[in-house]
Amino acid sequence: MHQQVLRLTRILQGVRGILNLHPAFSTVLIDFDPRLRTHAEVEALVHERLEASTHEPPPPARTVEIPVCYGGEFGPDLEDVARHNSLTPARVAELHCAADYVVYFVGFSTCFPYLGGLPAELATPRLSAPRKLVPAGSIGIAGAQTGVYPLASPGGWRLIGRTAMRLFDAAAEPPSLLRMGDRVRFVRLPESPL
Repeated sequence: MHQQVLRLTRILQGVRGILNLHPAFSTVLIDFDPRLRTHAEVEALVHERLEASTHEPPPPARTVEIPVCYGGEFGPDLEDVARHNSLTPARVAELHCAADYVVYFVGFSTCFPYLGGLPAELATPRLSAPRKLVPAGSIGIAGAQTGVYPLASPGGWRLIGRTAMRLFDAAAEPPSLLRMGDRVRFVRLPESPL
């Protein structure tokens, strides 16, 4: 399904009358100008473009390594995630770093990457009440996903670590370091306070 979302988003970019595309896990919201195209025309265009691109290979995925300090002030929920899954904090960090992740889409807040591929042993529910402020670079777990807060913002994910890598730069083009379809690997920094 992710490959379909990625393909549809790619083939509709820059099409006259398409104002914006909002990809998610299994859907793409298409914002279009009703003065230029009707709903039926957009639907027909989607089917036509998908059919025509069936055999096009996806663009090569980039792999981005993200250095992480796990635990302590950088990962205040690491102990809770470990307890919830009957693991040690060190094992949580080890499993988190051992996985290969895919950026399913970027959303929620500015450039927040939703990453699939979290090991099942680490799945942990969101916090019952979100924090008012999560520091930029915080790495969290919510359910079967992991993600990185590119900017300081409210959030309810369980924080296990933090990176100093900048995931958002307003002056860059594109401003988001991570893009849909990228691969991500987390690398534990030796100074992690585990």
